[in-house]
Amino acid sequence: MRLMARLAVAAILLWFTLTSPALASSRAQRARGAADFVSTGCDHCHSIRQSGGHRGPDLSGVGRRKGKTAIRNQILYGSKVMPAFGDVLSHDEVNDLVAYLRSCRDKKPANPPPP
Repeated sequence: MRLMARLAVAAILLWFTLTSPALASSRAQRARGAADFVSTGCDHCHSIRQSGGHRGPDLSGVGRRKGKTAIRNQILYGSKVMPAFGDVLSHDEVNDLVAYLRSCRDKKPANPPPP
């Protein structure tokens, strides 16, 4: 009987955790980031899941390879081949893009399609 009570408590805690506003907020942030990815033109150079440009790297698995700080710095400060967007994007857009790109965790396909 004690085991059943513990399982019931664990199930209730799990349910509250999965339906918490924090996770819903996180989902909303990723959705805004996905919309920002297109509306701000990231998809002109980058692709995700074979949709978008090919000038920059495919970002389908960037969330598996890079942390939040690395993604944020790349967006804000750019690199030798990517322009900086720190002066172009709002603080919220950057945060949303980082949340979205961190959620992009696809593994590299074994045989990528030819360009």
